[in-house]
Amino acid sequence: MCGFIGSWHPEGRHPEALAAGLAAIAHRGPDGEGWHDAGHCRFGHRRLSIVDVAGGTQPLFSEDQHLCMVHNGEIYNHRAVLGGLTNLHQPRTHSDGEAWLHAAEERGQAAAVAQLHGMFALAGSDGETLCLGRDALGIKPLYWSRHNKGLVFASEIKALLPVVPPDTIEVFPPGHVYTTHDGIAPMWRLPTGWTAEDQPRDVEAWADAFLAALDEAVRQRLMADVPVGVFLSGGLDSSLIAALMRRYVPNLHSFAVGLPGSNDLERAREVAADLGTIHHEVAISEADLVAALDEVIWHLESWDPDLVRSALPCWFVSREAAKLVKVVLTGEGADELFAGYAYHRDYQGVHLHRELRRSIKNLHHINLQRVDRMSMAHGLEARVPFLDTNVVALALAIPPDLKLARGFHKFILRQAAARVLPPEIAWRAKEQFDHGTGSAEALRRHFGSAEREAERYRAIFTARFPAGSEWLVARWEHDRGDTGIAAPQRAHV
Repeated sequence: MCGFIGSWHPEGRHPEALAAGLAAIAHRGPDGEGWHDAGHCRFGHRRLSIVDVAGGTQPLFSEDQHLCMVHNGEIYNHRAVLGGLTNLHQPRTHSDGEAWLHAAEERGQAAAVAQLHGMFALAGSDGETLCLGRDALGIKPLYWSRHNKGLVFASEIKALLPVVPPDTIEVFPPGHVYTTHDGIAPMWRLPTGWTAEDQPRDVEAWADAFLAALDEAVRQRLMADVPVGVFLSGGLDSSLIAALMRRYVPNLHSFAVGLPGSNDLERAREVAADLGTIHHEVAISEADLVAALDEVIWHLESWDPDLVRSALPCWFVSREAAKLVKVVLTGEGADELFAGYAYHRDYQGVHLHRELRRSIKNLHHINLQRVDRMSMAHGLEARVPFLDTNVVALALAIPPDLKLARGFHKFILRQAAARVLPPEIAWRAKEQFDHGTGSAEALRRHFGSAEREAERYRAIFTARFPAGSEWLVARWEHDRGDTGIAAPQRAHV
């Protein structure tokens, strides 16, 4: 939901190019635009109306107007935050973001960010100070530049390019909060999770506990005043999300994408028929993929070949879904929690657990960037129940030997899924999105080699983004043992 840009300067000097920066991310918020000057701060916002469609225009203000905020994403516990405040507050809207304003009045700006549960990036100011915050795993993006004694920040890299030199742009770290008074600090850390000393629990107990946690995460992510659908590839992860959604959404729209005859289209059709969803298929061709490359790489803000291959089908299915719904739920994150990739077989025990934690910590640089950019390019918000912090904590507590067991990837997740899905779906073999849709094979065929493919993607990126932007492109590496990382090349994590 939405995109924003802003600046803070101790002398109140704001770059004239902020308007051009906001215009560059108008796709994130096709439903409206708002600006506010607050002393040292200036905020600009593009709105995608999802909660309080009529009254939730941003920037949002506290009751006495002294505190202002813009945000992107959803705060699922906003009612609980408001209900836990000591003083009587009179919210001006039904927007979930307003909870931060009133909590900040009572508990301070940074403490209020730490109370929020959801996917969000936000900026708040009383005219003198600035507060920036980003959700625990970086589901929603935030970039900033500390430049000319001030700060400039925005939802996407391209919004900052008209404003500051690209080599000054940095990723605002997930799970952190910044204030001009106290600087930057962590507000959430990834749980350590399982240790070899933990007492064993039975498989059935783990499966029951996880399914209950995921069901609650799905239920929370149905919060919307607009239609909500689901991306359905026919694989285990998206099928499980769709099955849980059907408990609450009687007329559920599901969306699948692929080349004609691809596995994803055929399998999604089977799952949709079993669940009784209103199903939509997006058939794409090799020519479609190649023709979309320039726009996809511009929106993706990356030339990483693995990311581009999976972003292309996501681009097309997002475009179709946006015609009917404003929100979709996806199965993103399950492979990183439950050892879903082929290379996970190279690890076991504590080493597998460590690798899964590394993957989760760095998702914001890779798959979450793809999901956010491809959906928001079409004014569509994607939500990821598997990456609810409570779900993540429970998944990390599960022993790694239950994730790769009896010859199956994601064994314990399959056990949970078998409670709500037919066995032929719950125990279906894993296939990566770009392979299941047929896009990886089509692109390889078109370019002739992986080297030529990567060269083409990088050339498009270089043509669209100025020199100095390159270092913000993350590359996923899994073949370096425990030292492999996913991070921008100049800013290793």
